[in-house]
Amino acid sequence: MDRRGNLREIAWLRLALSGAVAAALYCVLLVALRRSPYLGDPLLGSYLDMAGSLIAFTFAANAMLRFRGAHDRISLILAFGFVIAGLIEAATSFSFYRGMLVTPSAGHVISLGWLAGRTLLGVLLIAALIVESRIPVSRDPGKEIAGVTLTVGVAAYLTSVFYFMLPHAPKIQPGAMVPRPWDLLPAAIYVVATVAYGRRLRRASSALDRALFIAAGLNALCHVTISQSQRVLDASYVFAHVLMVTSYAVVLGGTLLDNAHLFDQINRLAISDSLTGLANHRQLLDVLESEIQRSRRTGRRFAVLLFDLDGLKKINDKYGHLTGSRAIKRVGAALRNGSRAIDTPARYGGDEFALVLPEAGKQEAEQAAARICDRIMGDGEDPIISVSAGYAVYPEDGVSIEQLLGAADRGLYQMKGRGEKKLRLSQVVACL
Repeated sequence: MDRRGNLREIAWLRLALSGAVAAALYCVLLVALRRSPYLGDPLLGSYLDMAGSLIAFTFAANAMLRFRGAHDRISLILAFGFVIAGLIEAATSFSFYRGMLVTPSAGHVISLGWLAGRTLLGVLLIAALIVESRIPVSRDPGKEIAGVTLTVGVAAYLTSVFYFMLPHAPKIQPGAMVPRPWDLLPAAIYVVATVAYGRRLRRASSALDRALFIAAGLNALCHVTISQSQRVLDASYVFAHVLMVTSYAVVLGGTLLDNAHLFDQINRLAISDSLTGLANHRQLLDVLESEIQRSRRTGRRFAVLLFDLDGLKKINDKYGHLTGSRAIKRVGAALRNGSRAIDTPARYGGDEFALVLPEAGKQEAEQAAARICDRIMGDGEDPIISVSAGYAVYPEDGVSIEQLLGAADRGLYQMKGRGEKKLRLSQVVACL
C-alpha cells in the first residue's frame, strides 16, 4: 500500500508540475500577444467567424444523426446550441465586417452578439450534463426534440436579454489589466464545463466525450485570451478566434468518429447473430453466393457444413431456457474457434448452424466436422451436448444455394438421433 501511495503521490506531483509549466507558458504567450503590434484585416475576422459557423452547423447535423441512433440527450441539446451559436456568429460576422468598412476606426466596442452566443453555448454545455445525469437516454425522441427546442429557445432569449438590456454596451479598456472583463464571465462558465466533462470521462470515454472535454478547455482559453485584447483584430483577438474555431473542429471530429463507430456497429448487427456473434442467415446466403461466383470463375470447389444441436427442447425443459441459450452459444464458440480464418461460421436457424469452407472438398469438410465435434465434446461444460452434421460440396452436390443447403440438410437428418459416433465418407456426420 505504501508503494502504491508513493506512486500516486509521484503521479500527482508530475501532473501538478506539468500544469504549472503549462500555465506559465500560457501566461508568457498572453503577454507576447498583448504586446504584439499585429492588427488583422477585418476580412480575416469575418473568415474566422464564418468558418466557426460552418463547422458549428456541420456538427449540429452530425449530432442530430447521432441522437437518432443513440438517443443521447447531450447530442440533442448541443445540436440546437451549436445551431444558435453558429447563427449568432454568422450574423455578428456580417454586421462587424460591414461596420468596419463604414467606420474602420471603431475597434474598441465588444460585440454583444459575441458575448451572448458564447455564453449561451457554455450554459448549454453544462445544461446538457445536468439533463444527462437525470435521464441519460431519450424515451420519446419526437417529444424530446420539441422540448429541447423550447428549452434552448428560452435559454437563448434569457441570455440575449441579459446582455442587450445592459445600460451601456461594454467597451474595451486599453491599458487595463483586463481590457475585456466581460469575457471572463463566459470563461468561468467554460472552466466549470471543462471540470465537469473531465470528471465525466471516468464513466464515458467515447471520442465525442473526449472531444467535449478538450473543446470546453479550448473555449475557456479562448475567452481568457480575448480578455487581454486591447483592440478588435489585434493578436489576442485573432488567436482567441482561432482557438474557438479549433474547439468546434475538435467537437466535429469527435462526432464524426463516434458516428463512424455507430455505423460500424449497425453494419455488424445487420450481418451477425446477436446471441452467438456468428454471421446471420442473410450474411450466410451472401457468402454462399460469392463462393458460387468465385468457383465458377476459378473452377475450384468449396464445401458447406450444416450442424444441428440435438435435444435443445429437452435441455430447455430440464435446465431452463438460459441453459439452452448457453448451449447454443457453446456450439457457436466451437464453430468460431474451430474454423480457419477464411471460413465463415453462421447461425442458420434457431438451433442450426452452418460453416462455409472455401477451397475445400469432401475430405476437408469431414476433417472440419470432426474438429468441431471434438471441441464441443471437450468444452468441459454441463450439460453434455451433441450435434449432428451434414455437408455438401460444390459442384458435386449442387450448383445453387438451394441445392447445396438441401443436400447438406438431407445428410444431416439421416444421422439425426443416431447414438454412435462415426465419420462417414459421405454427406453425413454424427457427433456425440
